[in-house]
Formats: sequence, C-alpha cells, structure tokens
Amino acid sequence: MMNLELLESFGQNYPEEFDGALDCASLAVTCAFNRRGTLLAVGCNDGRIVIWDFLTRGIAKVISAHVHPVCSLSWSRAGYKLVSVSTDNNVCIWDVLSGECDIKYRFPSPVMKVQFHPRNDKMFLVCPMRHPAVLVNVDSSHEVIPMDDEGDVNIVASFDRRGEHIFTGNSRGKLLILSCPELKIKASFRIGQGTTSAAAVKSIEFARRTEFFLVNSADRVIRVYDARKVLKCGKDDDPDTTQKLQDLVNKTMWKKCCFSGDGEYICAGSARQHSLYIWERSVGNLVKILHGTKGEMLLDVVWHPVRPIMASISSGVVSVWSQNQVENWSAFAPDFKELDENVEYEERESEFDQSDEDKSIELSQERREEDVEVDVTSTEPVTAFCSSDEDDDSKALLYLPISPEIEEPEEGWGPEGAPNEDLSSKRSGDSKENVSPKKKRPKTFDVSLENAPTDEVHPLVSNRPKEKQTAGNKKGRNNSKGDSKKDRKKH
Repeated sequence: MMNLELLESFGQNYPEEFDGALDCASLAVTCAFNRRGTLLAVGCNDGRIVIWDFLTRGIAKVISAHVHPVCSLSWSRAGYKLVSVSTDNNVCIWDVLSGECDIKYRFPSPVMKVQFHPRNDKMFLVCPMRHPAVLVNVDSSHEVIPMDDEGDVNIVASFDRRGEHIFTGNSRGKLLILSCPELKIKASFRIGQGTTSAAAVKSIEFARRTEFFLVNSADRVIRVYDARKVLKCGKDDDPDTTQKLQDLVNKTMWKKCCFSGDGEYICAGSARQHSLYIWERSVGNLVKILHGTKGEMLLDVVWHPVRPIMASISSGVVSVWSQNQVENWSAFAPDFKELDENVEYEERESEFDQSDEDKSIELSQERREEDVEVDVTSTEPVTAFCSSDEDDDSKALLYLPISPEIEEPEEGWGPEGAPNEDLSSKRSGDSKENVSPKKKRPKTFDVSLENAPTDEVHPLVSNRPKEKQTAGNKKGRNNSKGDSKKDRKKH
C-alpha cells in the first residue's frame, strides 16, 4: 500500500506479458474488479459467480447465482454488493459476504449490461436489448431514459465517473448526455460526420481517474473525448476528439475497450481473435499488442484499478497479463553488491564475537537512533486510490473471510469452545458444501417495459454454437471443433 505511489513514477505502466490463468472449472464469460482490485468477480456459463482473491490468486467464494449464463457484472462502490444479469432476463443484487440474493428483478426482454451507480448503491443502470436504457432504484421504481430518436432503440448507456450524468449512444452514432437522477438532456453530439449505420455506438467507457471517456463504434474507430468539453458544447454540437485510435493494418473490430487505472492508457480487445492492443492516451501511439492463444475468441477484458495488470477472457478461461518483475536487490539495500562469481570474504578478527571489541562509535550512534518511536497506527489515505473529491472510504470490503476446513477438530474447538466433536464436524461439513439451511427468499420485482421485444434471444445464447461450444469442454476442445464443422456441412 505505502509503495503504491512509487509504481506510477517509473517505467512503463502497462502489462507486457502473460502471467498465468485463473481456471474457474466452469466457462468464464465476463469479469469485473472491485474498486481496489483486491477481488475479481467472474460470471460463468453455468450461472455461477466465482469471486477470486486477486492477491493470492485463489477462489474466495462461489455464488450459485443464476441457472443461465451470467453476461454482465458490476460491484457497488464499497464492494459489499454485486449486481449480475443472466441471459434468462433476470437482474439480481447479491450480498457478497453471505452470498445470498437480496433483490431479484425480472425483465421482459434480454439485458445486455448492468452497472451500479458509482456513488450510490441504491441505484443501477440496465441496458435491455433493443430498448432504451432503464435507471432502476433498488426499491423497484424505475425510469426509462429519454431518447433523441424514437425510431432507434439500439441503445448503450453508462454512468460517468461520479454518476452525475448518464451517457447514452444509439446505432446512428448519436450521443446524449443526461443529468442523473433528473434525466434532463444536457448535451448531445454525433460521432463522425456521416450518418450511416457504420458509426453505430457499441460501448461507452469512462476512465477512473481523469475526465476522459471513449466511444467504441462500429466503424472500427475508438474516439476519446474530454467529458468537460463535451458538456460545455451543449446540444447538437461537434466536440473535438482528443484521440482517434484504430488498427490501420487489420481494420480490427473491437469487442471490449477499457482505460488503465490512472487513465493514461487505453486497451482494446479484438473481436476476431484473442489480441489486446494498448495505446498511450495522451499521444495516441500504439505501445503494445498482447497475443493470446491462436484461434480463440475474446469475450471480455478489464484493467486492474490500481496496478498495470489486465484480465481477459477467452475459451472460458481468465488470462492475467502483467509486467515482468525483475528482482533488483540494490534498490532495497544501497550497499548491496551483485556478484558475478564467488568472492572469498575476509572477516575482521572480532567480527562474529559476542562483544565486538573493534566496533566503531558511529555504530552505537546508529543504534541509539533506532530507538526513536515510529507511528505505525495512524493511516493516511493513499492517493492512488482516491478521486480528487474523495470521501473516507475505510469501510470498503477488500477481502472475503475464509473459514478453515478442519478434518478432525480437537475437543474444545469451535465457537465458545464447544466441546462437542459431532457438532464441530457437522459445521465443517456444512461449510464445505456451502449449504445454508435458512436461506432467505429474495424480494422479486417484475419490471414492466412498454414495447419491449419479448421474443428476442440474447446474443450470448445465439452465438454459443460458434463461440462457446468450440471452447466447450477444455479436454475435448479439438473434437468439438470437428463436430461443429460437420454440422455446418450438413446445413
């Protein structure tokens, strides 16, 4: 924690190589870091949410959340709540510590994305398929976000960095900026000058620490804007982009884009293969291309909120990308010398005696200085974690407690020193199965939306023969590819 500020000052601040994989046993589809990057929530194909402790790279909790694949996840600001959406149109809010569902919302049509308000965990944003975005209050009241063009219902939406505005984009390249929660239009503009469907807005992403945001569009260009300038421009203006990023060689379509934690770099994942492109935001130059396994399709990529680490998903596995760590001991001890070969050490006569007769007076002076009391109790906020207007965030949930599994508990082990061995062994058995006998029923709300397309199928389900089944069983990956080829010939 205390050395976090130093990380940003030296060297490149972006990942440079593959650093292992997180295998959830089920096929991973989407993932999201909590605000500090200590926990990574992974939504899986079988409906489970696997929460990884990112420091130990171990599974901290598994929530049996949905029956169908989890397609979007979002953490609350403090990290105690997690909102998820499944391809069965259900949006659920989970208590991360207990693993129980607090509230369940049933939507009439497939939901593409869900996002908690950055500062208020009583409000979240839902992007249903072929329908305007919906702002939902936890008490079940909801408001449909106004549109500029009633004929265009392919809407993507996102909160800005502090949740003061909602940015929406349609398939004609038009962006609307609305105040939150009043939903009054503050500004609007069209990306690119052409009005063709090629400029459809695919996603809007905000940086964590600066006022920049990016727009990923169907014309294969990532446009970066300054939110302050866009808001000043007002309605139907044409604000300048600060950067336009694209792959001029391969004309790559982008599946998912994100900012680095400090907002200085932008990463975009290719829609055609497992390739991650990293640009420097201020200059617009491509600094790195990271290649995953050939032939795999990328599903999601997220950047760690504080460190130069990324997590990407393809073929159901989470790949971690980070910097190559070179041990430099002289950085810790200035008098440390690295030796190329063995050197015979000549010791002083009384060097290893209990009382050193030859010791200098300077040494004893140093000892005296060591006795000065150092304050180790008071904590100062770490600037790398803070926004410019940061309030005290000491109550955030950073780690999940894990109860140890004890195979043969001794007498007197357990709560209040319970001597009963049977009781304690029952408890340890229960914890393994993760079964809670008194499971509370979540509050369920049906969200009614006018003109919602109830017959639509979620793209994650319709794409499964191409993407998921080829990834299928990891052992039989080649066989499934062969089978899918045969099926295509039949058709």
